[in-house]
Amino acid sequence: MGGGKKGCLIIIVIVGVLILFGYPAVKKTRSQLMALDEEIKTAWAQMDKQHQHWLDLIPNYVQTVKSYAPHEQAVLGAVTKAHAKAAVAVMMSHKIKASNELTAALGQLLVVAEQYPDLKADQTFINLQKKLADTENRIAEERMRYNEAVRAYNAYSQRFPTVIVANISGFTKAPLLEAPE
Repeated sequence: MGGGKKGCLIIIVIVGVLILFGYPAVKKTRSQLMALDEEIKTAWAQMDKQHQHWLDLIPNYVQTVKSYAPHEQAVLGAVTKAHAKAAVAVMMSHKIKASNELTAALGQLLVVAEQYPDLKADQTFINLQKKLADTENRIAEERMRYNEAVRAYNAYSQRFPTVIVANISGFTKAPLLEAPE
């Protein structure tokens, strides 16, 4: 009977040693996961800020085109509808989808604008086009930063033994963002 107590004691000591030495490693891993997750959130917030600026420019752009091409209601309506959808989207996946639809609608509007030489020469239109293009470039840069943060997080969180801590702590794989066509 003494052997059974000795075996239990050895198991308790082994578990105690594992906890003593394992806890700091788990704590460090979890802290690193939290820091990488915060980088993703920060990158998303920066991209979202640029995206909001882009959304703010679009009504003026539509209004300028409308003043030169009032009979292009189908295209103007499509842009306005897509803009409204993008403006109210909350979830990341919905924002991405709505933004891609808006980008496509703006592409159609640009085709319409090409048909009006007076519009293409309008300084307000030229300035708005430049601001939209600059903002789209900043969004692309922020999308790259976001994707870099996601890659770092996903790579770290999927390594062994980090994947165990990530799963237990509720950290899931983050989605990459693809550029609209």
